[in-house]
Amino acid sequence: MNQIFPMVPASGKALWVMAVILVPLVALLGYSAYASRHAQFEVSETGLRIHGGLYGRTVPADSLVCNGAKAVDLKADPSLKPGLRLSGIGLPGYHAGWYRLKNGEKALVFLTDRSSVAYIPTHEGYSLLLSVKNVPAFLHSIRNICR
Repeated sequence: MNQIFPMVPASGKALWVMAVILVPLVALLGYSAYASRHAQFEVSETGLRIHGGLYGRTVPADSLVCNGAKAVDLKADPSLKPGLRLSGIGLPGYHAGWYRLKNGEKALVFLTDRSSVAYIPTHEGYSLLLSVKNVPAFLHSIRNICR
């Protein structure tokens, strides 16, 4: 004869702890998923504004090293590939946040397509790696704000 003995139910505290951890985590993951498809890069006289994600910010025009900005294909130039993630999100097909590049450089990365990337160094000790739909037009706009 088998006898079954149920466990004493968890207290309400355990449920609250799980809710306090899980609800913000689900919200963060949802926001990251949204940002991965809706990030935008706004170029104006004041600088470059990165909209979307937890790592969005404004980089002042005088911080950009415009003559060092270039289009890169990370498949062809592995030295600029993100390596160690310092703080950010690293999922297949989406990288956002602070990374150490393979060449040792620190970079703020917003990557979805590794073949359509704008590389922009800054005077602040880091570079930007941004997946942009029209890299030549984007770099033209970046160079125009530095004149």
